[in-house]
Amino acid sequence: MPDNQTTILETHALTIGYKSARGQPRVVAENINVSLLPGELVCLIGPNGAGKSTLMRTIAGMQPPLSGIVLLMGDNVALLPPSDLAKRLAIVLTERVEIGMLSAYGLVGLGRHPYTDWSGRLSAYDEDMIRWALESVGAVDLAHRNVHELSDGERQKVMIARALAQEPALILLDEPTAFLDLPRRVEILQVLRGLARSSGRAILLSTHDLDLALRSADRIWLLPKEGALQVGAPEDLILSGAFESVFRSEGVEFDPQTGSFRLNTRLQRQVILKGTGMAALWTARAMERAGIAIVSAGISAPFVEIIGEAHPQIWKLTYATESQDYTSLYALINALKTD
Repeated sequence: MPDNQTTILETHALTIGYKSARGQPRVVAENINVSLLPGELVCLIGPNGAGKSTLMRTIAGMQPPLSGIVLLMGDNVALLPPSDLAKRLAIVLTERVEIGMLSAYGLVGLGRHPYTDWSGRLSAYDEDMIRWALESVGAVDLAHRNVHELSDGERQKVMIARALAQEPALILLDEPTAFLDLPRRVEILQVLRGLARSSGRAILLSTHDLDLALRSADRIWLLPKEGALQVGAPEDLILSGAFESVFRSEGVEFDPQTGSFRLNTRLQRQVILKGTGMAALWTARAMERAGIAIVSAGISAPFVEIIGEAHPQIWKLTYATESQDYTSLYALINALKTD
């Protein structure tokens, strides 16, 4: 386990991109100076095409930097022998790898490869590490099942366990929740956050799941399509306006009041809304999605009153002289859109 005072990863004046046989190299991002500490869960986020995968590959030593340096536990990643690198860093990729009839236990056992001899024989300690890795991600019950029989969420747990079995100081995950439903995405983020805390490892993951990143990460690396990578606690990047500026041109807006993202929707009409509690919150959300702005009393606009504190509510829509009751938001929104 890494020492709590040790910086696990550092980059200095790092420029990432692609070399060209002819002409100038294509620079994706430059002057990247970041670090990862033991016990941290850090999320790398940014628009498509910003260079998140390029940065992950460069950190992992899978792609050379255009300039600058990546230090892993004080040593240059580019100069580490593959066997030493595998003992310090593990990576979990999005792509599904075909592994035949291998069991989950056998797949996790592959994580011990950097420590075994030419025969691949597992020692008693290796077996202990495999069991510990499966326990750490809550996958003990999957050990003897074939990997091809597992759901996407179960498979991802096993892949994380395989990375853990390497005993790395740093785990990199490229879009680990990309093909999972919401409950499984939340579960995987909780597992990773718990692992960072309990094992003292640094975990860096790239993700498009912006809301979960804001709720789970100790720090965020925010990579725009153009400009410098920004680093900070989620709340620091919200207060600085970084989220709003990076995603404003991507078809979404970040609302710093609620900490959530919303679509850029053209407002088509206005209503006055009277109501409180959860029903009012979700009525406002439904109207926002439909391009209906909520305005203050005193403005000439239809009036919507929410009647009832608990489900089922009634939404009373009043125009100048006529009223109509609706028992669902779907019906209310359709009435406002078609009027």
